[in-house]
Amino acid sequence: MNHFIAKSARVRSTPFTQRIEDYGVQSYTVYNHMLLPASFHGVVDDCNHLKKNVQLWDVSVERQVQIKGPDADFLAQLMTCRDLSHAKDHVCYYAPIVDEQGKILNDPLVMKIQPDTWWISIADTDVLLYAKGIAIGKNLDVEITEPNVNPLAVQGPKSFELMKRIFGEEILNLKFFHFKRFDFQGHPFLIARSGWSKQGGFEIYVDNDEIGLLLYDQLMKEGKDLEVRPGCPNLIERIESGLLSYGNDMDMNDTPLECGLDNFVSLNPDIEYLGKDILQKQKNEGVSRSLVGLLLDIKEISVTQHLPIMKEDRFIGTLRSACFSPNFNQCLGIAMIDKSHQILDQDLSLEINGKKISAKMTNLPFQK
Repeated sequence: MNHFIAKSARVRSTPFTQRIEDYGVQSYTVYNHMLLPASFHGVVDDCNHLKKNVQLWDVSVERQVQIKGPDADFLAQLMTCRDLSHAKDHVCYYAPIVDEQGKILNDPLVMKIQPDTWWISIADTDVLLYAKGIAIGKNLDVEITEPNVNPLAVQGPKSFELMKRIFGEEILNLKFFHFKRFDFQGHPFLIARSGWSKQGGFEIYVDNDEIGLLLYDQLMKEGKDLEVRPGCPNLIERIESGLLSYGNDMDMNDTPLECGLDNFVSLNPDIEYLGKDILQKQKNEGVSRSLVGLLLDIKEISVTQHLPIMKEDRFIGTLRSACFSPNFNQCLGIAMIDKSHQILDQDLSLEINGKKISAKMTNLPFQK
């Protein structure tokens, strides 16, 4: 049986949807109420191509929550456990959004694009509604909107050559997690040295649909000899790289400290954010569980929901994500495991979703 997603106004297309369908997208998922390509030539082939060449990703689903106004700085800080008090111009900050219990609601990049304006480039939850709720509750002087910005990622080792051909040598000077505006067809696009892969690349924040499509076509034209093709975030590449996926590896039941995001949790007494007292207590007492990697001695596994993990008839955690890695020649998993049962780099017999599997626990990211 063939399964498909029925399109509607509630499941929004993107400015690039027709382009990627012309190029043969195989499947979609839904992310932030929008279509996100999931495969073009199969997950393994897409992964191999990404590691060697360059791909254009329609990641319009990375919606921007724009916070603008006199209280923008205060609200942005109130929402995240990362200290933004010394945020610099033209720098992207990975900043987990937390609630009053210190639980993760989203894990976006945030950028201060003007003195009174922040962009929060979100993962898959409704951060705009959360921001509006706080702003109303605290009577803050801010305007919160979702601007028409549709990111286009250029990823892979040949992305640097391709971007140089379009935007000139200067773009190669852009540092990792920094952004700057670069001109194309008379329009200044905000471009960041970032992307959800470890293969290197850029994210172009397309805020003009018409010129954005011209840019897409020009990237495809200029990259023919570089074997450019459309692509999408790749399950194998991101798990091999230890890149966490919100909604899969972590969700609103987890805290940043349980997910290994300690470096992004500030306990600076001079800043205020929701859930800070809870995270302070957890930091002092230590976490009772955390994310680890699993090397699984099997050739195939499907994780469409968190799967229970048993050890000697005792529940020890959940498998959050997994895939077969041709590079490791085994399945790799990311799991939330009770600290008392974390035994690293030793042979273990685990029962996952009712099946006995030989495995090893390891730190993230995976090391071959």
